[in-house]
Amino acid sequence: MALLEALISPIAGIIDKIIPDPKARDAAKLELLKLQGAQEMEAIRTQLSAILAEAQSTDPWTSRARPAFLYVMYALLLWSIPMGLIAAAQPQMADDIANGMNAYLAGIPEPLYALFGTGYLGYTAARTWGKLKGVDK
Repeated sequence: MALLEALISPIAGIIDKIIPDPKARDAAKLELLKLQGAQEMEAIRTQLSAILAEAQSTDPWTSRARPAFLYVMYALLLWSIPMGLIAAAQPQMADDIANGMNAYLAGIPEPLYALFGTGYLGYTAARTWGKLKGVDK
């Protein structure tokens, strides 16, 4: 895909030089852009195929791995509600809990955070793709 992107601009420049008719030149550039769009769609389709295969797997560990991971993240975010109540009742205890959680979260390697982001976006993209195709409800 990167090769095609690198070629688009020079090819468009060549089209400008060899096709004198403005309408024909614009039509040729449009076809070039369609080709680029088709290549990008194929790359996206390839990337999503693995995600869709996992989501449609009959193995419950495989098909539910991403949603389960997201539920864990949601639980961590919802923990802020009781923390607010603890902070109102016992501010020092809430501060100690927050410092402990910060130390723990700072110890998690950066690649795991990247994995979470990739998994979240991949799951969202797969669900959207499935809904658009009419496979998921």
